[in-house]
Amino acid sequence: MPAAGTAGPPAVRGRLVVAVALLDDERRVLAARRREPPAYAGMWEFPGGKVEPGEDELAALVRECREELDVEIEIGPPLGEVGLASPGWILRVWFGRVTGRSPRLLDHDELRWLAAGELDDVRWMPADGPLVEKLRDALTGPDPIRWPHRPGRSGA
Repeated sequence: MPAAGTAGPPAVRGRLVVAVALLDDERRVLAARRREPPAYAGMWEFPGGKVEPGEDELAALVRECREELDVEIEIGPPLGEVGLASPGWILRVWFGRVTGRSPRLLDHDELRWLAAGELDDVRWMPADGPLVEKLRDALTGPDPIRWPHRPGRSGA
């Protein structure tokens, strides 16, 4: 997985999907409930989407958050990567924070901020499910999530 703030290797065969585990000041993560397609309606996911051909994966993540939530984000360290059910497809997830206004419902039918103890209260998309335990460990473990220092930003 690439270091946060750097472009990762292009998806050589198949496609790349990027997503973000957005955290608030209370260390809750934003979960978004899908309304489509019908097979996935009602399932919860980390916001994100497909990287377009030739697009930088972190630029795609910023674009997807603008399109889905109408927010700007600060991208933090990587959470993890999983292979998807479709051969050759990969999902990469980073931690992130919303900067500015609160997320809005544009592509989803519900948004929820979940504490570590609430992560099992929703039915996660199959692709996101394997990363939920890693997320829980990061939120409750003794080691803080280390944000890369960027000029003009706090690096807590």
